[in-house]
Amino acid sequence: MDTALMLPPHPDKRWTMARQLGLSTGVVRFWGEEEWWTYDSLLQARNRFADHGLSLEVVEDRPPMTDTVLGREGRDEEIETVKQLLRNMGTVGIDTYSWVWTENPVGVVRTSDEVPLRGDTRTTAYDHEQSERGPEYPVDVTEAELWDNLEYFLDEVVPVAEEAGVNLALHPDDPPVDSVRGVPRLVNSVENVQRILDLYDSPNHGLTFCQGNFSAMGADVPAAIRQFGDRIHFVHFRDVEGSSEEFVETWHDEGQTDMLAAMDVYREVGFDGPIRPDHVPRMLDEGHRDDAQAGYTDMGRLFAVGYMRGLMEQVGPE
Repeated sequence: MDTALMLPPHPDKRWTMARQLGLSTGVVRFWGEEEWWTYDSLLQARNRFADHGLSLEVVEDRPPMTDTVLGREGRDEEIETVKQLLRNMGTVGIDTYSWVWTENPVGVVRTSDEVPLRGDTRTTAYDHEQSERGPEYPVDVTEAELWDNLEYFLDEVVPVAEEAGVNLALHPDDPPVDSVRGVPRLVNSVENVQRILDLYDSPNHGLTFCQGNFSAMGADVPAAIRQFGDRIHFVHFRDVEGSSEEFVETWHDEGQTDMLAAMDVYREVGFDGPIRPDHVPRMLDEGHRDDAQAGYTDMGRLFAVGYMRGLMEQVGPE
């Protein structure tokens, strides 16, 4: 396992922090950049990371895919952009593409971003009942149509990923509820995740195993890691307290998951990909950043990396 941080595409203090933590693996999100999926943009990003002592292993950003998810006119053009991204990633040597499905067009939803935790740190939370009081999203799609559209997408892109040597790593819906304001969601249970993997049986079609989402689903997290095994290409290491319809994001050492057991099972199944801390509380004097949602401030990630390193040492080598 390689401990990684999600970083912007250009050097800043977060790049320095990663190196000072002894990390050598980067995950990129192209905040503020347009058409970043071109060959030249990806090549420059990959070389920029390398020139600063970091290996760029994961692209955790997505070209527009709303027409693809909803099965509307224009989806073939969107899918062609994803194919271009995968081919370019393969050519420049970036291994993993972390993507989402029915978060389009809704996105990650939270109803609070100032919930107090220990020492007056602040975190995010979700309350489904509160969220559902809001207006429905102006889209018309059924769950069956979403499954059909997903199969169409996978049939188009998985062969390209195989040819390019790139791993597709699907992230669960966040929150993993049945629907959000009238828009159904699919990637919201262990059973549905398995069904999605079975739609196209390929080692390149796998998961971003986001522990917080699986925990909110009510899954046995270590058992789910065993079930999905070598289809896990990338890990988000985080936790929650609660269920899919009402949860609070926690400190890594205070949630409902046995984090040591989870780390031990990653070793057991032979996972050797990037694993990054995700969604940390906001600490003393940290404000919200314009280029990252709540959960990505720096001091909490320092704690998370140290905690993860300690768990890795405790479970020992593979």
